[in-house]
Amino acid sequence: MDASVSSTDRPHNGLPEALKTTARRLLVETGASGLTLDAVARAGGLSPTEVTPVFAHRDDLLTALLIDAYDDSASAMERADREALENGATAGARFLAATRALRAWSIDNPAVFTLVYGSPVPDYHAPVDTVAPASRTPAVMAGIVRAALEAGELAPPRRAIPGPPLIRPEAVALFGGVPDAPYADVIERGIVLWSNLIGLLVFEVFSRTHDSVADQAAFFDYAIAVAAESVGLVVPLGEDAA
Repeated sequence: MDASVSSTDRPHNGLPEALKTTARRLLVETGASGLTLDAVARAGGLSPTEVTPVFAHRDDLLTALLIDAYDDSASAMERADREALENGATAGARFLAATRALRAWSIDNPAVFTLVYGSPVPDYHAPVDTVAPASRTPAVMAGIVRAALEAGELAPPRRAIPGPPLIRPEAVALFGGVPDAPYADVIERGIVLWSNLIGLLVFEVFSRTHDSVADQAAFFDYAIAVAAESVGLVVPLGEDAA
């Protein structure tokens, strides 16, 4: 294997990034279960004692990889949403652009996607440092739905929650408060929509739909449009979505 950390990297601040690059390569080859500091050191042409001052434990490295994944994927969504907004897109078109960006990132980074959305890594528990980066993806979605609500672009729901709110205060804060009726359950619906989005990506990245779907990109757009109906958001398809 080619070393990803040369001797010239070692005295400089680029070592953490170089180690993470090597770790991402190992994720492709061995998965998260095979990721150890010793393996990263060997793959990078380093000794373990050169790695531990940067990442003292495997969990520290995993946390850094998770934070990067959350930040990179959310940044892709934010850029796509910003460009769509600057081009005068409707909230539905913005939502499609942002989710398409997340899909592209997921397909381009399947090993890191698996680290985030696949099976939990044995004996690893994500620390509080990952909470803010992990919130950026739903925050993009919440911002678009909130904009649609304020612009009068949401259709009212046909079903109300049969009881008290089903969400935590943190989710309410992320959305900016509970809307008035008939949209009082839009946050719950947004979480359903978020779950549908991640489920679509899991099915595609893990090849669960390849034997039944002829056009993955077109199916994704269609599925997003159908899922978005749950919050009353109209997502354009076909020529209208270009």
